[in-house]
Amino acid sequence: MADLNRVSLEEFHSKAKFPIAVILDNIRSLNNIGSIFRSADAFAADRLLLCGITATPPSVEIHKTALGAENSVDWTYYPTTADAIAALRADGWTIAAIEQAADSVSLEDFHPDPDRKVAIILGHEVYGVDQSVVDSADLTIEIPQFGTKHSLNVAVTAGILLWHLTANRLTANN
Repeated sequence: MADLNRVSLEEFHSKAKFPIAVILDNIRSLNNIGSIFRSADAFAADRLLLCGITATPPSVEIHKTALGAENSVDWTYYPTTADAIAALRADGWTIAAIEQAADSVSLEDFHPDPDRKVAIILGHEVYGVDQSVVDSADLTIEIPQFGTKHSLNVAVTAGILLWHLTANRLTANN
Protein backbone atom coordinates (compact mmCIF):
# COMPACT_ATOMS: atom_id res chain seq x y z
CA MET A 1 0.00 0.00 0.00
CA ALA A 2 2.89 2.37 0.67
CA ASP A 3 3.81 2.17 -3.02
CA LEU A 4 0.53 3.92 -3.88
CA ASN A 5 1.80 7.15 -2.30
CA ARG A 6 -1.58 8.03 -0.79
CA VAL A 7 -1.83 10.99 1.55
CA SER A 8 -2.67 10.49 5.21
CA LEU A 9 -6.07 11.42 6.60
CA GLU A 10 -4.58 14.58 8.10
CA GLU A 11 -2.92 15.55 4.80
CA PHE A 12 -6.15 14.92 2.92
CA HIS A 13 -8.11 17.21 5.26
CA SER A 14 -5.64 20.03 4.74
CA LYS A 15 -5.14 19.66 0.96
CA ALA A 16 -7.02 21.73 -1.59
CA LYS A 17 -10.11 20.00 -2.95
CA PHE A 18 -11.82 20.33 -6.30
CA PRO A 19 -14.72 22.82 -6.07
CA ILE A 20 -17.28 20.05 -6.47
CA ALA A 21 -20.06 19.25 -3.99
CA VAL A 22 -22.39 16.25 -4.04
CA ILE A 23 -25.92 16.64 -2.68
CA LEU A 24 -27.70 13.38 -1.81
CA ASP A 25 -31.46 13.91 -2.09
CA ASN A 26 -33.12 11.20 0.00
CA ILE A 27 -30.79 8.30 -0.84
CA ARG A 28 -32.12 5.22 0.93
CA SER A 29 -29.31 2.66 0.51
CA LEU A 30 -26.52 2.89 3.06
CA ASN A 31 -24.28 0.96 0.64
CA ASN A 32 -24.86 3.61 -2.03
CA ILE A 33 -24.14 6.37 0.47
CA GLY A 34 -20.87 4.68 1.47
CA SER A 35 -19.88 4.18 -2.14
CA ILE A 36 -20.51 7.85 -2.90
CA PHE A 37 -18.33 8.83 0.08
CA ARG A 38 -15.58 6.68 -1.40
CA SER A 39 -15.88 8.27 -4.85
CA ALA A 40 -15.94 11.75 -3.29
CA ASP A 41 -12.67 10.88 -1.54
CA ALA A 42 -11.12 9.44 -4.72
CA PHE A 43 -11.87 12.61 -6.68
CA ALA A 44 -11.14 15.02 -3.78
CA ALA A 45 -14.61 16.56 -3.85
CA ASP A 46 -15.02 19.54 -1.56
CA ARG A 47 -17.98 18.14 0.37
CA LEU A 48 -21.06 15.93 0.60
CA LEU A 49 -24.44 17.24 1.70
CA LEU A 50 -26.70 14.50 3.06
CA CYS A 51 -30.39 15.42 2.92
CA GLY A 52 -33.74 14.12 4.13
CA ILE A 53 -33.80 10.34 4.70
CA THR A 54 -30.15 9.98 3.65
CA ALA A 55 -28.37 8.27 6.54
CA THR A 56 -25.27 9.78 8.11
CA PRO A 57 -22.09 8.38 9.65
CA PRO A 58 -21.27 6.78 11.92
CA SER A 59 -22.86 3.69 10.42
CA VAL A 60 -21.54 0.16 10.07
CA GLU A 61 -23.42 -0.20 6.76
CA ILE A 62 -22.02 3.05 5.31
CA HIS A 63 -18.53 2.05 6.45
CA LYS A 64 -18.78 -1.29 4.58
CA THR A 65 -18.54 0.52 1.24
CA ALA A 66 -16.97 3.84 2.29
CA LEU A 67 -13.99 2.00 3.84
CA GLY A 68 -13.05 5.04 5.92
CA ALA A 69 -13.93 7.74 3.35
CA GLU A 70 -16.69 8.83 5.73
CA ASN A 71 -13.82 10.13 7.89
CA SER A 72 -11.96 11.91 5.09
CA VAL A 73 -14.74 13.65 3.17
CA ASP A 74 -16.33 16.72 4.74
CA TRP A 75 -20.07 16.24 5.05
CA THR A 76 -23.07 18.03 6.49
CA TYR A 77 -26.62 16.87 7.12
CA TYR A 78 -29.59 19.02 6.05
CA PRO A 79 -33.23 18.17 6.88
CA THR A 80 -34.23 19.13 3.34
CA THR A 81 -32.44 19.33 0.02
CA ALA A 82 -33.83 22.86 -0.38
CA ASP A 83 -31.85 23.86 2.75
CA ALA A 84 -28.65 22.40 1.26
CA ILE A 85 -29.18 24.17 -2.06
CA ALA A 86 -29.83 27.48 -0.31
CA ALA A 87 -26.60 27.16 1.69
CA LEU A 88 -24.53 26.42 -1.41
CA ARG A 89 -26.24 29.02 -3.58
CA ALA A 90 -25.52 31.69 -0.95
CA ASP A 91 -21.85 30.77 -1.35
CA GLY A 92 -21.89 31.08 -5.16
CA TRP A 93 -22.26 27.45 -6.24
CA THR A 94 -23.87 26.40 -9.54
CA ILE A 95 -26.49 23.74 -8.78
CA ALA A 96 -26.99 20.87 -11.25
CA ALA A 97 -29.63 18.17 -10.85
CA ILE A 98 -28.68 14.82 -12.38
CA GLU A 99 -31.88 13.60 -13.94
CA GLN A 100 -33.60 12.68 -17.19
CA ALA A 101 -35.55 15.75 -18.24
CA ALA A 102 -36.77 17.40 -21.43
CA ASP A 103 -34.38 20.36 -21.11
CA SER A 104 -31.36 18.47 -19.75
CA VAL A 105 -27.80 18.96 -20.97
CA SER A 106 -26.15 15.74 -22.10
CA LEU A 107 -23.08 15.03 -19.98
CA GLU A 108 -20.66 15.02 -22.92
CA ASP A 109 -21.78 18.59 -23.70
CA PHE A 110 -21.42 19.85 -20.13
CA HIS A 111 -18.14 21.71 -19.64
CA PRO A 112 -18.49 23.92 -16.58
CA ASP A 113 -16.62 27.15 -16.18
CA PRO A 114 -13.41 26.12 -14.37
CA ASP A 115 -13.77 29.18 -12.13
CA ARG A 116 -17.22 28.15 -10.86
CA LYS A 117 -18.02 25.80 -8.02
CA VAL A 118 -20.44 23.06 -9.11
CA ALA A 119 -22.79 21.04 -6.92
CA ILE A 120 -24.46 17.93 -8.34
CA ILE A 121 -27.70 16.57 -6.92
CA LEU A 122 -28.24 12.81 -6.93
CA GLY A 123 -31.69 11.46 -6.16
CA HIS A 124 -33.59 8.62 -4.58
CA GLU A 125 -32.88 5.21 -6.11
CA VAL A 126 -36.47 4.67 -7.27
CA TYR A 127 -37.98 8.14 -7.60
CA GLY A 128 -34.94 10.15 -8.67
CA VAL A 129 -34.36 13.78 -7.77
CA ASP A 130 -37.54 15.30 -6.38
CA GLN A 131 -39.24 17.49 -9.02
CA SER A 132 -39.23 20.57 -6.78
CA VAL A 133 -35.47 20.13 -6.40
CA VAL A 134 -35.00 19.75 -10.17
CA ASP A 135 -37.05 22.94 -10.64
CA SER A 136 -34.80 24.84 -8.22
CA ALA A 137 -31.55 23.75 -9.88
CA ASP A 138 -29.65 25.99 -12.29
CA LEU A 139 -29.53 23.18 -14.85
CA THR A 140 -30.20 19.50 -15.34
CA ILE A 141 -27.56 17.09 -16.60
CA GLU A 142 -28.34 13.71 -18.13
CA ILE A 143 -25.95 10.80 -18.70
CA PRO A 144 -26.66 9.26 -22.12
CA GLN A 145 -27.63 5.59 -21.99
CA PHE A 146 -27.86 3.12 -24.83
CA GLY A 147 -29.20 -0.08 -23.29
CA THR A 148 -32.58 -1.38 -22.21
CA LYS A 149 -32.63 0.10 -18.69
CA HIS A 150 -33.79 3.64 -18.05
CA SER A 151 -31.40 4.52 -15.24
CA LEU A 152 -28.02 3.89 -13.64
CA ASN A 153 -27.29 3.04 -10.02
CA VAL A 154 -26.89 6.29 -8.08
CA ALA A 155 -23.39 5.38 -6.85
CA VAL A 156 -22.29 4.59 -10.40
CA THR A 157 -23.78 7.91 -11.51
CA ALA A 158 -21.79 9.71 -8.80
CA GLY A 159 -18.56 8.14 -10.01
CA ILE A 160 -19.21 9.08 -13.63
CA LEU A 161 -20.08 12.68 -12.75
CA LEU A 162 -17.18 13.13 -10.34
CA TRP A 163 -14.75 11.83 -12.95
CA HIS A 164 -16.23 14.10 -15.64
CA LEU A 165 -16.08 17.21 -13.44
CA THR A 166 -12.56 16.43 -12.22
CA ALA A 167 -11.27 15.65 -15.70
CA ASN A 168 -12.72 18.93 -17.02
CA ARG A 169 -10.91 20.86 -14.28
CA LEU A 170 -7.63 19.04 -14.92
CA THR A 171 -7.91 19.71 -18.66
CA ALA A 172 -8.78 23.38 -18.07
CA ASN A 173 -5.68 23.80 -15.87
CA ASN A 174 -3.31 22.38 -18.52
